[in-house]
Amino acid sequence: MSASTKSTVKQLIDRKDAIEKEIKELYEVLDSQKGVGMQGPLVDGDGYPRNDIDIYTVRTARNQVICLQNDHKDIMKEIEQGLHLLHSQEKTSQPSTSDHPVNTDNTQPKPFARIEAVVHSSPAEQGGLFGDDLLVKFGSVTSSNFKTLLNIAEVVKHSEGRPLSVTVIRNDELIHLGVTPKIWSGKGLLGCNIVPFNIRK
Repeated sequence: MSASTKSTVKQLIDRKDAIEKEIKELYEVLDSQKGVGMQGPLVDGDGYPRNDIDIYTVRTARNQVICLQNDHKDIMKEIEQGLHLLHSQEKTSQPSTSDHPVNTDNTQPKPFARIEAVVHSSPAEQGGLFGDDLLVKFGSVTSSNFKTLLNIAEVVKHSEGRPLSVTVIRNDELIHLGVTPKIWSGKGLLGCNIVPFNIRK
C-alpha cells in the first residue's frame, strides 16, 4: 500500500469532516434567525423585507452552505477514487487466500439495509447511490443500532439540507458517499426505496 496515497485519503477525510463542521455551524446561524433555514421566506406577508431577522446574515449563510455542499460533493468523489486506488493496491500487494476475499474479511462492516431503487435526478442519485447498494452506515445508523427503517427515516428528517456520511458495499467494495436529503420535484427527501437487508447464509 502506498503511504502517500493513504496519507492523501486521510487528508481528504479530514477536510470532509471540516466542511461538515462548517455546514453544521452555518445551519446553527440560520436556526438562530427565527429558524429560517435554507427555504424560509425573507419577506413578510406584504412583500416587504422581514424586520425580525438579519437578511444579510441569512443570505450570506445560505450562499456559504451551497458552496460548501458543492465542495463536499467534490471531495467525496476524491475520497472514493482514493479508496478505490488503495483497494487495488491491497489486491496487488497481498496474495489472495480465499475465493471470496472481501466477503470473508472479518473487518467488513455488516450491511443492514439495501437500496432497492433510485429515482433519476433525485438527491440519492446525485449523492452517488445506486440500486442494490448495501448500506453499512447511514449517518449515525449502523448494523449495531439499526432496528427498523424508522431509524433511517429519522436521520433523513433531521438532516434536511445537510450532507450525510453514507457507506455502502457495491461489488464487494466499500464506497463512501455524501448524500444530502432535500426537497426536490419527487417524493420524500431522498428519492430512493430502502428495504431491510438480511444476510443469507
